[in-house]
Amino acid sequence: MLKKLLHSREITAFAFIVLMFWGVGMINPAFLSATNIWLCFNSSVVFTVVAIGIALVIITGEIDVSVGATLGMTATISGTMIRDGQPWHMAIIAALVVGLLIGSVNGFGVTVLKIPSIIMTLGVNGIVRGLIYVYTNGKWVENISFDFKSLSQGRLFDAITYFYLGALVLMLLVHLFLTRTKRGKYFAAVGDNIGGATLLGIPVDITKFKAFALCGILAAVGGVLYVSRVGFVTPIAGNGYEMKVIAACVLGGISLSGGVGSVIGASVGAAIMASISRVLVFVGLSSDYDNTITGILLIIIVVSDSLIRRRAVEKARRERLAAKTLHAITDGKGATHSA
Repeated sequence: MLKKLLHSREITAFAFIVLMFWGVGMINPAFLSATNIWLCFNSSVVFTVVAIGIALVIITGEIDVSVGATLGMTATISGTMIRDGQPWHMAIIAALVVGLLIGSVNGFGVTVLKIPSIIMTLGVNGIVRGLIYVYTNGKWVENISFDFKSLSQGRLFDAITYFYLGALVLMLLVHLFLTRTKRGKYFAAVGDNIGGATLLGIPVDITKFKAFALCGILAAVGGVLYVSRVGFVTPIAGNGYEMKVIAACVLGGISLSGGVGSVIGASVGAAIMASISRVLVFVGLSSDYDNTITGILLIIIVVSDSLIRRRAVEKARRERLAAKTLHAITDGKGATHSA
């Protein structure tokens, strides 16, 4: 059990966040206060929810760069409805429907029209960003009711927020779905070997469509949480979130090639991404370096993952070659003795 844990891809993310917190604590001991540690995790709730959604897509071997725009659109719609006095549940339902619609459009384009996911979702990202400006006339959505904003401040034992606790429960449920159910295992199977999955009768296109649809829904949940946490919505809300959540997934051990990784790792990666800006402040650097560091981490991790996978493929090839050579030698000796 311990050996399996140490060899899991998620352990790298856990080790990274522990070392990062310890290193910053050595520079500035105030960083390691319980209040600040909880703040780092609680502030990652939006990243965590959106990262879980995009993890489903990446595990199937695809990508979705429209999640930031989806978050922005759903935050704008739900924020506007709440500001105008509409019932909260109607605003949340409206956001979820819009998220499902955007995710379904992505899924349809990739699975039915056979458009590469990077192109399809990049196009949808531009369309949705434009629609946000049309919907708001380029104005901010402000004056959100205090009662709704106060929801994000509710805490259990004055430590973990109910929002983040809910995100952890969501993570656990999705993890169990992916690892303990037949249909959940389809996601990794499709991402690992699409040809093999097809031969086994796994509905590849339906599985990928579900991944995009769920990703859209969870981006919408992130949009609603964003409204409550921030208290206002700008036309560029969610801009850049796609890079951060993709980096969170990769940092958490999910391979961009698909088939490998878990939402647990993605959630840990989300906490790391959310903590970077606070880390910079505590070490005396400007938070303007946030995106730069995120980009550097993403490149380093992707290159490392590619090298590791290439090494594994080469090792497997050599082992197969050695086995064939040994088999040939054995057959040759057998034929000689028979003669």
